[in-house]
Amino acid sequence: MRWQLVLVQGPSMVPTLRSGDALLVRRGARVRSGDIVVARFRTRPDLLVVKRAVRPQDGGWWIQGDNTLIEDDSRRYGVADVIGRVLIRYYPKPGRLS
Repeated sequence: MRWQLVLVQGPSMVPTLRSGDALLVRRGARVRSGDIVVARFRTRPDLLVVKRAVRPQDGGWWIQGDNTLIEDDSRRYGVADVIGRVLIRYYPKPGRLS
């Protein structure tokens, strides 16, 4: 399955994304620094997250949320493995994300 639908939960990506936003994700897509991605932390494989890719690191990615007040990202859990890149938000305000 190359495409995946993901629902954002929590405030870590505010102001770019808000809890309840629905996203279309392309699995296995090429990732560049600055892309919004869906990933799993190596230390928390049970946790699926939506964050911004910052830089490649140790064969994975350092990822962080856009909300600087929330640190449930690589600052806490370390390197993550990216599952896919977010292409668009399709609900409630459709549009491309950057």
